[in-house]
Amino acid sequence: MSKQIRSIGVLTSGGDAPGMNAAVRAVVRTAIFNDIKVYGIRHGYHGLINDQIHEMKSHDVASIIQRGGTILKTARSKEFMTEEGMHQAYENVKKHGIDALVIIGGDGSFRGATAFGQRYDIPMVGLPGTIDNDIYGTDVTIGYDTALNTVIEAVDKIRDTASSHDRMFFVEVMGRDAGFLTLRAGLACGAEAILIPEVESDITKFIDFLENGHRRKKSSNIILVAEGEKEGGAFEVVKKLQPYLQGYDVRVSILGHIQRGGSPSAYDRFISTKMGVHSVQALINGHFGVMIGIQNEKIVHVPIEKAIKLHKTVDLDEVKMIDILNV
Repeated sequence: MSKQIRSIGVLTSGGDAPGMNAAVRAVVRTAIFNDIKVYGIRHGYHGLINDQIHEMKSHDVASIIQRGGTILKTARSKEFMTEEGMHQAYENVKKHGIDALVIIGGDGSFRGATAFGQRYDIPMVGLPGTIDNDIYGTDVTIGYDTALNTVIEAVDKIRDTASSHDRMFFVEVMGRDAGFLTLRAGLACGAEAILIPEVESDITKFIDFLENGHRRKKSSNIILVAEGEKEGGAFEVVKKLQPYLQGYDVRVSILGHIQRGGSPSAYDRFISTKMGVHSVQALINGHFGVMIGIQNEKIVHVPIEKAIKLHKTVDLDEVKMIDILNV
């Protein structure tokens, strides 16, 4: 028989992502609806170690669905991955009578959850919260849609300046070791080229592109570079291409952390809410150690170990579209 869940702890971990607050709201209110106590854990695993744990009521999550960031705060905790850190976290879980945890975060957060759950046999459910969209088992992650729209809006404005001054802009986009954000943004804003870590950079091909663009007398060019690109970030790429950039007025723009912030899009609010509701229902129904994902607009349960073990790949057909659309 599945363990009866009488109380749930919820935390956000790793990088913040728009929609995390909507997910927290859904977890809290779904738990209360099912007569389950719910505890908010501030500052992620760091707060679990330092007993930053408080019971949450429905009014605690009022008017947060539209807010970016996370009201529970977030932090990275190396201490949590030590035996002493995990033991202290477990003592605090027992102290508050928490039966299960909902972890909202990315790959690193799930690795911590897996190690903790295996060591102390604590039921857990994960929600994929990262703007990188690089978690296996879900079509989209919490925060990705908002970040994508933020990038597109910024690049649209940069293009206005690029066109006005006949400039070439190399725009660096977040994504760590994943190019999902860069690829989709490149297609949506009509970028002339992209550089992402999943595809080996072909400098010769890129040089051909520069020469072709010059022959076509293009007044401006937008090249998107994922921050984890193998050739380096945008500044490093420009340095390596410097001999071939004669005749171009080149500028570099690093979008940085504006991509993390802002009010979540309608879609992010929707998927965060849906995932949050299903995370509590999964725990009630005895489905432990799973990540709540979305595939083809349907909720799916993916084993957390599988989500962190397997690699999510970009669609190479979408990569080819960049070349097709810039003939």
